[in-house]
Amino acid sequence: MRTPPRFPAAVLACFAACLAPLAGAGSAPGGLLLVANKGDDTLSIVDVAAGRQVAVVREEGSTGHEVAASPDGRRAFVPIYGSGGVGTAGTDGRLLRVIDVGSRAIVATVDFGSGVRPHKPVFDPARGLLYVTTELGNCVTVIDPATLKIVGAIPTKYPEAHMLAITRDGRRGYTSNVRSGTVSVLDLVERRLVTTVQAAPRIQRIALSADDKLVFTADQTALRLVAIDTASNTVRGSVPLPGLGFGATPTPDGRWLLVTVPALDLVGVVDMASMRVVRTVEVPKAPQEILVRPDGAFAYVSCDSAGQVAVINLATWRVERLIGVGPIDDGLAWAPSS
Repeated sequence: MRTPPRFPAAVLACFAACLAPLAGAGSAPGGLLLVANKGDDTLSIVDVAAGRQVAVVREEGSTGHEVAASPDGRRAFVPIYGSGGVGTAGTDGRLLRVIDVGSRAIVATVDFGSGVRPHKPVFDPARGLLYVTTELGNCVTVIDPATLKIVGAIPTKYPEAHMLAITRDGRRGYTSNVRSGTVSVLDLVERRLVTTVQAAPRIQRIALSADDKLVFTADQTALRLVAIDTASNTVRGSVPLPGLGFGATPTPDGRWLLVTVPALDLVGVVDMASMRVVRTVEVPKAPQEILVRPDGAFAYVSCDSAGQVAVINLATWRVERLIGVGPIDDGLAWAPSS
């Protein structure tokens, strides 16, 4: 019998290095990427392993900006914000659509009772409750996802509580209140406002560091991210950016914070040790939101003027793939396999 050839270790290592990006792109942990498309009021369901959109669900309302997936990945929750943008004229949404990911259909609707512009939905990792920012109500609304009943509200004091970030233990929440430039600190257990922090004259989105020690929000009047210490609820400092920042998210290992810079079509990579942007990644036009896959291997970036999601390999810092979705794509969520 002929003996199979033996290759030197260096050659094998080279083969492995060349094949690693391809393997990573096609070996996503079980799950789907959900994308809220503001341009046609739809939700895209994306098979990231195949690198393509596999379904589109109409939201039957105008317009869903953001999306959250249930922890088991079976349902998507899309608040119907309305036809305007934050602080601008337009209709005031009052509904939350509940979409079955498997059947790709709306299966329920939550009515907030009045036009409150519901925007960012976030699941409590500890108690499984669903929190939704309700901008015109000056609060965050609490929903029991099992019964789809509204069970409470937490005041933010300021209007335009646009985005929400929640600590890993589910005890604290932080909202970015856009035109007041404030961050509301919420006690999610007692459902009360703890304090507010003046971050900048005007801000946008918000993110927690992987260890929950810092809150970052994008200053819309200066080229920086503002960093707030969650122990003292005071501004600790800022991170200079090459342009106006927007959405941000940390990597699971806590080493990096990724931030979109829409006007420059860039994703900035912040080194959390030095609090500086150490590299940038070019992406399609007008990047908005970033979602890092649970295994930390890839980041997905919605690029709304391109109608595409950019897939960044976090080992090589290269865009490996562009996935076509709906027009003006924005909010992202990961729906794990159940």
